[in-house]
Amino acid sequence: MSVGRLLRRIVRTGRATQDLPATAELQVRDGFVPPAQLRGSVGVRHVDAGSCNGCEIELGAAFGPVYDAERYGARLVASPRHADVLAVTGVVTANMATPLGNTVEATPQPRVIVSIGDCTRGCGLFAGSYAVVGDVDDVVEVDVHVPGCPPAPEAIVAALRAVTGR
Repeated sequence: MSVGRLLRRIVRTGRATQDLPATAELQVRDGFVPPAQLRGSVGVRHVDAGSCNGCEIELGAAFGPVYDAERYGARLVASPRHADVLAVTGVVTANMATPLGNTVEATPQPRVIVSIGDCTRGCGLFAGSYAVVGDVDDVVEVDVHVPGCPPAPEAIVAALRAVTGR
C-alpha cells in the first residue's frame, strides 16, 4: 500500500477512540478541590499496594489507544518525584504499607491521591487476611475514589478528568 493511499485511509477513518459518558460515579473527599497548578496536565504514578491485578488491566486500558487518557492531559510517569497524581490499587498489604507511605512522601505537593477499585475501600475479598494492613484510607488520605471491581476504564478516565479539569 502506498503512503498516499494509507494517509487517505487514515483521514477517512478519523479518530477511533471511545466517547466518554457525561458522568461517572466518583467519590470525592469532602472539601476537595483540585489544585489550580494541576489544571490541564498531570503526571500519574501508579502504585499497586496489593491487588489482584484486575484494576491494573483497566488502568492500562484507560491509557491505551481506545480510551486514551492522555488526550485529557493525564500521562503515566515512572517516578513519584515526577508525579502530580498517585493512582493506588488494591488493599494495603503488610509489605506495602511502608513503601506506599514513602511513595506519597516522595511525591511533591500539590498532589492528588486517587484510589481505584473496591479493594482500596473495605478490602474486598481480602478483608480479614493476616497479610492485610487495611484500606488505602487507613494509610494515606485519599482525595478521589473510583468504585468498581474492577472499575471501567471510563470511570478511571473520568477521575483523571476531574483532576485536570479537561
